[in-house]
Amino acid sequence: MAAYLQIVQQVQEALRLGILTEGDQLPTAARVARDTRLNPNTTLKAYRELEHLGLVEPRPGVGTFVSSSAGRPNPLVESPLRGELSEWMRRARAAGLDWADVSALITVARAEHYPAG
Repeated sequence: MAAYLQIVQQVQEALRLGILTEGDQLPTAARVARDTRLNPNTTLKAYRELEHLGLVEPRPGVGTFVSSSAGRPNPLVESPLRGELSEWMRRARAAGLDWADVSALITVARAEHYPAG
C-alpha cells in the first residue's frame, strides 16, 4: 500500500476509535514527514486526500483540523460488539492463542462474512 494511503488509513482508524475527534489538530505535514522519514510531498498528498474525504479541514496559517462531520462520536467506540470482541480476545489469550492464531481466525471469519472485501 502506498505510504500516503497508510497515513490516510491511520487517521481513519483513529477517528473510528475515537482517538481523534472534532476540532483536534493534526501534526503538520512537515512534522509527519520528519518523524516518519517520508517525503514531505507524500504527507501533503495524504492530507489532501483526507481533506477530499471530508475528514479534515485545513486552516491556512493555523493547521489542519478534524472536521465536524468526521469528528462526530462514533457508535463503534461504545458498541456492545466491541465489548464482545474484547471478551473474545481475552478468552483467546487465556486459551493460549498468540497474535498469529488470532489473526488467522479473524481472516477466516472475515472471508466467510465479507467475501468481497
